[in-house]
Amino acid sequence: MTSPHLAPYPEPFFTPDPHVAARSRMADFAAGWAARHKSADGVPDPTDYQALHRWSVTDLEGFWEAVWEYFAIDAATPYERVLDEETMPGARWFPGATLNYAHHALSNLQPDAPAITALDETGAGYEITGRELRSRVASVAATLRDLGVGQGDRVVGYLPNTPHAVIAFLATASLGAVWSVCGQDYAPKAAADRFAQLEPTVLITADGYLFNGTTHDRRAASFELATALPTLKATVLVEHVGLAWPEGGHPGLTVPWEDAATRTEDLFFASVPFDHPLWVVFSSGTTGLPKGIVHGHGGVLLEHLKMLGLHTDLGTGDRLLWYTTTHWMMWNLVVSTLLTGATTCTYDGSPAPQGRPDVLWELAARHKVTVFGTSPQYLLAMAKLGIEPSVHDLSAVRVIGCTGSALPASAYPWVRDHVGAGVQLASTSGGTDIVSGFAGSAATTPVWAGQLSAPGLGVALAAYDATGTPVLDQVGELVVTRPMPSMPLYFWNDPDGSRYRDAYFGAYPGVWRHGDWITLTSHGSVIVHGRSDATLNRNGVRLGSADIHDVVERLPEIIEALVIGAEEPDGGYWMPLFVVLADGVGLDDSLRDRIRDAIRAGVSPRHVPDEIIAVPALPHTKTGKKLEVPVKRLLQGAPAEQVLNPSAVDNPDLIAYFARLGAERNKRSTHHT
Repeated sequence: MTSPHLAPYPEPFFTPDPHVAARSRMADFAAGWAARHKSADGVPDPTDYQALHRWSVTDLEGFWEAVWEYFAIDAATPYERVLDEETMPGARWFPGATLNYAHHALSNLQPDAPAITALDETGAGYEITGRELRSRVASVAATLRDLGVGQGDRVVGYLPNTPHAVIAFLATASLGAVWSVCGQDYAPKAAADRFAQLEPTVLITADGYLFNGTTHDRRAASFELATALPTLKATVLVEHVGLAWPEGGHPGLTVPWEDAATRTEDLFFASVPFDHPLWVVFSSGTTGLPKGIVHGHGGVLLEHLKMLGLHTDLGTGDRLLWYTTTHWMMWNLVVSTLLTGATTCTYDGSPAPQGRPDVLWELAARHKVTVFGTSPQYLLAMAKLGIEPSVHDLSAVRVIGCTGSALPASAYPWVRDHVGAGVQLASTSGGTDIVSGFAGSAATTPVWAGQLSAPGLGVALAAYDATGTPVLDQVGELVVTRPMPSMPLYFWNDPDGSRYRDAYFGAYPGVWRHGDWITLTSHGSVIVHGRSDATLNRNGVRLGSADIHDVVERLPEIIEALVIGAEEPDGGYWMPLFVVLADGVGLDDSLRDRIRDAIRAGVSPRHVPDEIIAVPALPHTKTGKKLEVPVKRLLQGAPAEQVLNPSAVDNPDLIAYFARLGAERNKRSTHHT
């Protein structure tokens, strides 16, 4: 099946300024590659991204060694070779090397320039210089050491996106201990479902967080969480929103953050093997306990330097503001901004608080942000709210990063017209699994509306058809055919590796299957159509849900859309489209006809749904991804308790809502039969 996106968008929407591209770190890195690859035809063009990518995936060892050298990785002991074993799973990178992620995160900072700018939805903020950050990390590391934390022990954070989380993570990593964090919008039980698996030694928790004009008190929730973690030796208490911690009532030893972070201490870094665990990030956990995904110091270090230093072109003097929560993998990537010497911005609050929906743009202007990161839902919401970001001075912004789901083509002209004509809109697709991206953009790549510019360097990306054959300009399964350094070391509590192998290598032995449905185009770009396990299959024709969402969500009357394809017991196939309507809009026959006409014209007649149903809201994971497969199962009549863990859903009430819809549908079908 040919991708429906190819015909309407044959030409690039955005082409980089050649002078800007030539001055980028990507071009500088590529010039070194080009000098080493002279041929009879001369020196390769360092701005030829596709040629650079071909080299990066055909000569894995040469490419990753070049990344190591370009970013001057400081290893306490040298590596024996770059890649000891290429088999997946089981690839072993840089054996013999010992290093520390935190050492690199703190080594490129300017002592008197801001390393972290802390922001919140009120517009308030403060800065922490490079010197201050090193001092606070040294202090917290010494406190953790005194509390019994050593190499391999676990430290967990129940924290909003503030500098406290960054400092605590770097202190943990400096000791060779293992970090994990989640936001305080998680209920204590949901947080315990993650953290209890790790048997942590220390919990670091805040008194509360801000969201949409409200201060959320999480002191009682913190006590409840600590009680659910019997291995704790101590809890560090952060006063973030100004709520006093009560005396007593907390299990075990407690330490105020101010005491933990204001000691005068020397900063030390444990030298650990390249594949020593750095952090545990968790799957969304929509059913059962969330999976703990373990990444290593070296793999994250190299992958994030490549992603941020090369693809995003970050360096000293840059500032990155990316809206995220601490339990989304983007938080981990945002912290790694420090690896490049750039300033990272933390933000506590709603991305569009009531009364100040454009606060993020205001802050980006005030703090001269150069890379602004967000989600497709945010950009679409800004357009529908009529927000004009350009009323603020966004002249410093050169890149709008966007990830979380497929970015509709309609967002591209909006960014050009309402943010800035010279701003590159860099859509990226990756995952918690590799804590990075599979495809995205660079300063040297063109941009096609509705498409990702190219596979990432070092990512041997392919689209497989149903027979496991690579295809071009056709929809297929997203696979990676050669290893990446940031692929998980293992899953937590998976001693024989069976869960890990089943998760990624069960479909194609030795090849990573990610679960997305993509098209690799003949002009080098990547189109993401949605989750392959949510593929629509009507009369044998596979359809992409993201293609339908793209078209429908352009309509001003529609806030959000979700299409589901549900197989029915009688052999039928039901494909409803659920829509969330804008305020004051009703779903009448006229609007239904407009929706159908838009889908028919913008995608194809095959994509027109069987039924269009207005719903109050759609369920998402905590990181904002639509829950397509769980909704499908609910509509098919599966018991809610077997489909979804309520703590993993942004609005748990919607589980019962869609379960009722499924029950009513099945009752009607049974009665009709």
